[in-house]
Amino acid sequence: MSCTQLLKERVQVVNGALSISHLALVDAGIYQCVAGNIYGEVYSNAELRVIAVAPDFGANLLKPHTLVKEGGDVLIECRPKMSPWGMISWRKGNEALRESGRITVLDSGNLRISNASKSDAGVYTCMAQNQFGVASSSGTLMVKAATFITTAPSTLDVTVGESIVLPCQVTHDPTLELKFTWFFNEQLIHFGSHGGYFEKVGGHSSGDIMIRNIQMRHAGKYTCAVQTKVDSSSIATDLIVRGPPGPPTSIHVEELTDTTATLSWKPGPDNHSPITAYTIQARTPFSLGWQAVTTVPEEVGGRRLTATVIELSPWVEYEFRVLASNALGTGEPSKPSKQVRTKETLPKVTPANVSGGGGSRSELVITWEPVPEELQNGPGFGYVVAFRPYGATGWMQAAVPSPDASKYVFKNESIQPFSKFQVKVGVYNNKGEGPFGPVVTIYSAEEEPGRAPTRVRAQSISASEVEVIWKALPWSTSRRRVLGYELRYWEKKEKEDTASMLRTVGNRTTAIIQGLRGSSTYYITVRAYNTAGTGPPSAAINVTTKKPPPSQPPVKVMWNTSNSKIILNWEQVKALENESEVTGYKVLYKQNQHSRPRVMETNTTSVELSLPPDEEYIIQIKPFGEGGEGSSSRQITIPRITGPNAIGSASSVSTLSALSTIALSLTARTSL
Repeated sequence: MSCTQLLKERVQVVNGALSISHLALVDAGIYQCVAGNIYGEVYSNAELRVIAVAPDFGANLLKPHTLVKEGGDVLIECRPKMSPWGMISWRKGNEALRESGRITVLDSGNLRISNASKSDAGVYTCMAQNQFGVASSSGTLMVKAATFITTAPSTLDVTVGESIVLPCQVTHDPTLELKFTWFFNEQLIHFGSHGGYFEKVGGHSSGDIMIRNIQMRHAGKYTCAVQTKVDSSSIATDLIVRGPPGPPTSIHVEELTDTTATLSWKPGPDNHSPITAYTIQARTPFSLGWQAVTTVPEEVGGRRLTATVIELSPWVEYEFRVLASNALGTGEPSKPSKQVRTKETLPKVTPANVSGGGGSRSELVITWEPVPEELQNGPGFGYVVAFRPYGATGWMQAAVPSPDASKYVFKNESIQPFSKFQVKVGVYNNKGEGPFGPVVTIYSAEEEPGRAPTRVRAQSISASEVEVIWKALPWSTSRRRVLGYELRYWEKKEKEDTASMLRTVGNRTTAIIQGLRGSSTYYITVRAYNTAGTGPPSAAINVTTKKPPPSQPPVKVMWNTSNSKIILNWEQVKALENESEVTGYKVLYKQNQHSRPRVMETNTTSVELSLPPDEEYIIQIKPFGEGGEGSSSRQITIPRITGPNAIGSASSVSTLSALSTIALSLTARTSL
């Protein structure tokens, strides 16, 4: 009989009712009733659960392998599917398992083994039975050696900047893989980050780590955790980091005068090394950062929390900070104190570099360097200028109320040119007058030179240079001194008011004017000058510059070597109609690009150089004439010569590249 025929015999529908005889596990499921007529259909669902079945481990087999550490507890689950619930029994190997104080079969059917030992290892079978049948499932229990951290908990002491290894040594079952994890103050350490301070150094069977270049922030609790498939363990190490003290706090200025400030503060952490001294620093708007200051007492011990700063500048805004030191060094500075200003007082510093002279007729010009703001000692700062003719007894005085002033001009028609005066400059502020500086001697304004230079001559040196010569005016300290001469020159086709200027200093009577155009006529005048201005000009003279030098470079440069000589030949350079004639050539040669060239002159188109043949040389040739030096040939590179003789030439046809041909398979390199 087929399965379909059996199912039809067990399942019947009578008057819409479904009945199933000889119910089996396969009959469980969702059943749907469909009722319909010509107007449509309706549906209804029902779930059939079969609650009486024989034991079945198909969905819940025992774990093939269960691991437990030696001395540990293990629970082996037995969860067959059966209904009604029947009887559970256990076997170890081929024998029934006997319960004891360590081995217990729980009401759920699970097997519990406490304080496991190596003898507990083996194959365990769970047997399930009810009135409908019997089933079993087996699994293996493996007992592994426990994992122990052999490193004892400890407290380690280290100094800032040092490196240390934190140990984490273990014993474990060699068949199990170890996993080490480290925590710092309960936070996981990610190796490779944290600035590269932490590094694993233990290998596979040890969890040691190294902390390099330890900083104060690395102090705390370090935990090493090791884990296997059967157990885990951890150990904690406290790390104490000793270092320079932390920054002091609560910096206050308790008392202030014009030159002193009394400070107080609270100590910061000593970082496990007693504070031995404090250092005080100050900063002003005028200082370059923080500066050490003088204190009373001179050395501030580690137990003192107050000190007086002395030798401050009056009427200056200050900030202060404190640094603590111990046997391990000086720590970070405190936060700055609130900005305070010292009290004002009379000024004490006078201007530096008092001098004078110059100006216009009938003027006495007095100059000085202003006193810096930090030395003015109070508001309302200014200068008192005192002066008198040399030899007089009484002083004339004038107040200059600006602290930034650096000059005072006294004008009086009675002042004779270049008269000798004594001057001194004092200071004052709202507190009163300070001292005067030392007396210095200066002169009143002088008169410009009254005469023009004579015997002015000029000659062209080259196409771009002219030498000018004149007779000097008398040199003296009279009222009309001569400090030098001013040359003005302009081209014939230009106007004098567009002239260029060249000045000499002292009693020189010659000058060379450069940067002129060739074959051009220039007008030149010379006049003397001093602090009052320039004197009358000399009569204008004219001079014509020489023709420009040859513009064509030497071409067809040939060279050959023989023993220790280099012989050069080139084609004669012909000057154009508007150029000066070629009177000779300059041969420039050097051993490399960075060495200084040496020069040889010749009035022919060949030259012989006595040079060692085992060196490389760079050579250029320039024509020259009375108009100056002309255009240079291209650079010619003569290579190191290994044989007795060589011949080469340098082409000058292309402006983009230089081709060279050398006999005897040698190459002369050329470059622009």
